[in-house]
Amino acid sequence: MFTRMADFKAGWEVEREATLKLLRALTDASLAQEVAPGSRTLGRIAWHMVLSVGEMARHAGLPIDAPPDNAPMPAAAREFVETYERASAQLPEAVEKAWSEADLQGTIEMYGEQWTRGKALAVLIAHQTHHRGQMTVLMRQAGLPVPGVYGPSREEWAAYGMPVQA
Repeated sequence: MFTRMADFKAGWEVEREATLKLLRALTDASLAQEVAPGSRTLGRIAWHMVLSVGEMARHAGLPIDAPPDNAPMPAAAREFVETYERASAQLPEAVEKAWSEADLQGTIEMYGEQWTRGKALAVLIAHQTHHRGQMTVLMRQAGLPVPGVYGPSREEWAAYGMPVQA
């Protein structure tokens, strides 16, 4: 949970860049990679993550210009990147304009529960992190190189001339 605006802004920027690394690695063809037959696809998971920035912000009372929750998934991976870049860039400023630092301790209704505003921001980041993890597995299955997020990926180890970690 965040109790200071500066901590949220710094954390959000790190996580935003990590999300953009993965979104930029997607290809149009990779969007169809399924978790399992008849299950969500890489594209559906990524699009859900992109839309969640606006959905959760709106739910928390933060006005940002983002597609509606039911916006259709685009066929082009670049649209995922463009949409996420726009929405995610607005979030820190929307938080700072709408809430004071003291407001982060105050509660709001989120999904039938009472959360502090600081928790709502932390959950948004955790939600992204959860879906990025799902995406990396599907990206491997789709044959994409996976960018490292919290450390080097297999491809990055090799690029550094180091033995790939087992």
